[in-house]
This record gives sequence, C-alpha cells and structure tokens, in this order.
Amino acid sequence: MTAPTPNKAPLGAGQRLAIDIGPIAVFFLVNFLTPGLDIVKLVAGTAAFMIASIAAMVYSLVRTGHISPMLWLTGTLVLVFGGLTLYFHNKDFIQIKPTVIYAMLSAILIFGLLTGRPFLALFLEAAYPGLSETGWRRLTINWAAFFAFLAVLNEIVRHEFSYNFWLGFKLWGVIPLTLLFAFANIPMLMKYGFTVGDDEETPPPPPAA
Repeated sequence: MTAPTPNKAPLGAGQRLAIDIGPIAVFFLVNFLTPGLDIVKLVAGTAAFMIASIAAMVYSLVRTGHISPMLWLTGTLVLVFGGLTLYFHNKDFIQIKPTVIYAMLSAILIFGLLTGRPFLALFLEAAYPGLSETGWRRLTINWAAFFAFLAVLNEIVRHEFSYNFWLGFKLWGVIPLTLLFAFANIPMLMKYGFTVGDDEETPPPPPAA
C-alpha cells in the first residue's frame, strides 16, 4: 500500500467515499438533466464523468499527496472508455467499462489470494483493526466473487435492456447492492477480530464503477 506523503493528512471515510462515488454521481446527474436526444445526454454525461474523474484524482493528489491504486484504475478506464464513447458516439464503450473494471478487480483479488498478497487492503487503502489473516482471506474471497457477479450482471443488463434502464440500474441497483454487500460483511469481519473504536471509521467499500 502506498503511504501518504508526510505532513499530508489521510482522507476520512466520508471524503474517500465522495471521491469514489462523486464522478459517477455527476455522470448520472448530467445524463438525467441534459435535454434532447439520448446521444446528446450520453455525450454530455460522459464528458462530465471524465472531468469529474480527473478532478477527483487531482483532489486526492493535492489533499493526500498521492492517488490510490483504485482511483488510478477507475480514473484511467473512465478516460479510455469515455474517450472512445465521445469519439465514436457509441454508448457501448461507456457501458462496458464497469464490466472491465469488475472483471479486473475480481481477477486481481483472485491472483492476490493465490500468491499470498493482500491486494484488497491496497484497493481499500484502509486497515480493518484487529482483522485476522483468515478474516482478510474471507473478505477477499467475498469481494472477488461479488465483483465477478457484478461483471456478469452488467453484461446481462446492457445487452437485454435499454440504455435508460441501464442508467437506472447503475444508480438504483449497483450502488445500493455494493453498499449492502459491504455492510453485510461486517458480522463476518467482527467474528475474525475486526473492531471499531470511538475514533476509528469503518472503511468505505470499493466504488460501484
């Protein structure tokens, strides 16, 4: 895990969550508020998504002195697939981006399990006080499986339903599912030693891409 630059205070859980969720929230907001044809909404929302992702990375760099691996991954893929969306005026690129992110995260976590590397801690950029090695392994397995599930689910929804339905699914489906899944893991974490003190914050879940 990359440590923050000295004299730079780490982000709180709320700030990290805002950086992770903020860009995609901007994407949804601009899509819904932009008048006109769907292609106009798509271009406006994608452009806003890219700008917000860059802003989140810059804010993280200025505020903490570094950019987390998760933010590098999601931000880079937003710029790549967003750029392709704008160039070709094709919604498929921005819709497949979550599938790529989820599949990559699942594969990276599985690779970490096989090689004994705590990649989940690297992505979350936060510690779970007292969590045992077994607890970290269980949590990593759970998130790897969940990300694989989201990758498959995103492909089903984008192929079988309209673009507008996919937008609603991302906002009202994936984000709540991710938060619920994160909180559903807490009893298991506490079983394996996770404790939260009065001055400690529970780390936020990975972004919903």
